[in-house]
Amino acid sequence: QLQLVESGGGLVQPGGSLRLSCAVSGFTLDYYAIGWFRQAPGKEREGVSCISRRGGTNYAESVKGRFTISRDNAKNTVYLQMNSLKPEDTAVYYCAAVGAYWCSITSGGLYDYWGQGTQVTVSS
Repeated sequence: QLQLVESGGGLVQPGGSLRLSCAVSGFTLDYYAIGWFRQAPGKEREGVSCISRRGGTNYAESVKGRFTISRDNAKNTVYLQMNSLKPEDTAVYYCAAVGAYWCSITSGGLYDYWGQGTQVTVSS
């Protein structure tokens, strides 16, 4: 059974850092592109970052220079390193997988599989 499980969320002060993990099981990560999305209360889901099968990356303008996505196919895990966090980064973060070479942060409908999400709260 294909499954994605996010972890690493929590409460952090503004300016702090968190590293989110997306562990996949039931399929080989090598053949999938992965995206990270987030949804804040009362807001629409938005794409944060994605990484293609070959490691190409894409970021939302709001997180460029602060977030870094990476993948470790041997561990079947994708990471999202989040630095210089801001209160507006507060949201539930989801990872998603699609069996394609390319990824997208503008089309969540592209993705076939989704995790349950992990809460990130940035507050003093």
